[in-house]
Amino acid sequence: MSTTPEGDRIAKVMARAGLCSRREAEAWIADGRVKVNGQKITSPALNVTERDDIRVDGKPLPDKEKIRLWRYHKPRGLLTTAKDPQGRPTVFESLPKELPRVVSVGRLDLNSEGLLLLTNDGELARRLELPATGWVRRYRVRVNGQVEVAHLNELRKGITVEGIRYGSVQASLDRQQGDNAWLTMALTEGKNREIRKLCGHFGWAVSRLIRISYGPFQLGNLESGAVEEVKGKVLKDQLGIETPRDKPKPQVAQRPVPTRKPDADRRRKP
Repeated sequence: MSTTPEGDRIAKVMARAGLCSRREAEAWIADGRVKVNGQKITSPALNVTERDDIRVDGKPLPDKEKIRLWRYHKPRGLLTTAKDPQGRPTVFESLPKELPRVVSVGRLDLNSEGLLLLTNDGELARRLELPATGWVRRYRVRVNGQVEVAHLNELRKGITVEGIRYGSVQASLDRQQGDNAWLTMALTEGKNREIRKLCGHFGWAVSRLIRISYGPFQLGNLESGAVEEVKGKVLKDQLGIETPRDKPKPQVAQRPVPTRKPDADRRRKP
C-alpha cells in the first residue's frame, strides 16, 4: 500500500524560501551545491520537512519572508537572467541594491522592454508563469510591413509556424504609417519569442516590442528602469495572498457581563 511522502520536494522548498526559482534549484542540486542533513544530494526527487537541515553552498536556507511582488519597467538591452556567460548586462544587475533577492515572472528577451514582474517567492513566480493561470500578456508591437485584416484573423484562429502550434492571439492594428505599423497583441501562452516568430511568419520585422500588462498588473506610467512594489492589499485582492499586516487579528472572546439578580429580600423604598 503506497503512502504519500511527508513534506515537499526540496526544489519547491528552496523556491519558497526565495533563494531561487524551482528550475534553478534543480540545477544547483545537480551541481552538488545542496546538502540535506549533512549529505550532499544530486537529485531533486527528495521530500523534506521543517525538521531537515538544508544547506546551500554551506549556508542554511533563509527564513521564509512574507511574499512580495514588484513591477519593473525593463529597458531594452538587458538580459532576464542571473548571469550571462558573455558578460552582457542583466536585469538583476541593474536593480536597486536595497531590493532583496528576487526572481522574474517569465522573461523578456534582450531587445524587448516593458513590464516585468519580480517576486521574492520562487513558487509564486512559477504559479504566475503557467498558462493554466490564464493571465493575458498584452504587448504594443511596432513592425515593418503591411498588415492586412486577413493576417489578424489568422492569428485569432491560431497558426502553426515551423512545426510549433500557437494558440489564439488577439491582435488589432492601431496605426499604419507607410511601411510601419503599430499593433496591440494579447496572448496567454507566452512561448519563447512567440510574438517575434508570429510576426516573422507574415514577413513583419519587429522593431519594438513593449509589454504593457501581465494579467491584472499594468505598466502604466512607470518610467524605464523604475521599480515599484505592489501593495499588500492588491496582492490579497488579485492573488489571494495575505501579508502579515493584512491578516485579521484573532478575535478575543468577550466574557458575558453577569447581570445582577434582583434581591427578593430587598426592601422597597416607601
